Amino acid sequence: MTLTKTARPAAAPPRAAAPPPNRIRAWATRAPLLPALIFMIVVTQLPFVATLVISFLDWNALYPDDRRFAGFANYGEVLSDPALRKSIWTTILLTVTVVLVSLFLGLLLALLLDRRFRGRAAVRTMLIAPFLLVPVAAALLWKHVLFNPEYGLFNGVLHAVGGDGAAQPDWISEMPLTAVEASLVWQWTPFMMLILLAGLQSRDPQLIEAARMDGASDWQVFVHITLPHLRRYLELGVLLGSIYIVQNFDAVFTITSGGLGTANLPYTIYQTFYQAHENGLASAAGVIVVIGSIILATFALRVVSSLFREEVSR
Repeated sequence: MTLTKTARPAAAPPRAAAPPPNRIRAWATRAPLLPALIFMIVVTQLPFVATLVISFLDWNALYPDDRRFAGFANYGEVLSDPALRKSIWTTILLTVTVVLVSLFLGLLLALLLDRRFRGRAAVRTMLIAPFLLVPVAAALLWKHVLFNPEYGLFNGVLHAVGGDGAAQPDWISEMPLTAVEASLVWQWTPFMMLILLAGLQSRDPQLIEAARMDGASDWQVFVHITLPHLRRYLELGVLLGSIYIVQNFDAVFTITSGGLGTANLPYTIYQTFYQAHENGLASAAGVIVVIGSIILATFALRVVSSLFREEVSR
């Protein structure tokens, strides 16, 4: 009886190379974005770091050789100087007034545009137009076309209604802060309207139809369904509007040139830097504005993230 050798199994073929780890794959995906990231860091972050360094220096541009480390003295002066503290209060008052009024008017316009009527697209385009204007152009429009005491539209209407004896007020001189606020409200109301209109159009129509079938009035639907649904959108409008209005410079500079108690913090920084040549003091004030804007932006990003999570969960 002969013994036959059993054939050995052939060697397994070499395995294919393992795919790259997730970290390498992630970096390969992000590589095309690196030039844009580097450009953004160079353009935005490096100037901020330079501003932060200058804010700790006692540095007047008129005396470039007399430059020394001042620690937190510039920040203390920003917070203790009466003019700067007044500009901070003016900034808060201007921001709160503009944001709340534009948010209220934007809500009314959004409720109007949420209804179907003939010419809605044309009306929506015209209402958006003020937000598309260059801020300086919008401020010049209000200063010369509307507020001018001699040929402005407001005084022209008063003259047409009241005749030659009608009062012709100098709007900017008599109510300077209100004039600036009116210009900003006119420009930022369309922004609030767009945000709230998006919120209105994301409502569940079946829920509203069910409420109407149960006998709910329009006011009850608005209070108990629409308003709670718009809470996140209202928060987003307040936060984004506050970020932009806090940094507004164009309207104050164009309409009043910072006079008559309308100088907000950005305009005061401009005066400190370009007129008083106090580089360190102006940089400290600028850093405070940036920190405040970052805090508001953080809350805004959280609201946006929560909105995205709600939309994905539906």
